[in-house]
Amino acid sequence: MSQAHEAYAAANRRAVNSSDPRSFEAELLTKAAGRLQRAKDAWQEGYCDEEDALLYNRQIWTVFASSAAEKEHPLPHEIKQNIANLALFIFKRTAEIEAQREPRPQLFDPLISINRDIAAGLAGRP
Repeated sequence: MSQAHEAYAAANRRAVNSSDPRSFEAELLTKAAGRLQRAKDAWQEGYCDEEDALLYNRQIWTVFASSAAEKEHPLPHEIKQNIANLALFIFKRTAEIEAQREPRPQLFDPLISINRDIAAGLAGRP
């Protein structure tokens, strides 16, 4: 098990004891979206502060994708496939951002939007 997966599992065990796992996942995605938004804002101002935010987001999506890929996971196949497709897009976009020499902050927008939209869905918000 990877370090990211172990950390997620440990945090999830704590969250399950205190709240709904979906709420915990929504909180993780909201936090990642906030970190990405701050990195985007800093990049627009000429600072390069995106590495930690991108790493955090990639780790979350790695765990989501690997968890959904498990045979025993109770989600329907179609949803698991959607998670895999989103994760693949996120990994490609992250690599694209990391390869940029000149700031293109708009590249962050889909990552931020995906995280916020899924967090809203998990939390039962429109």
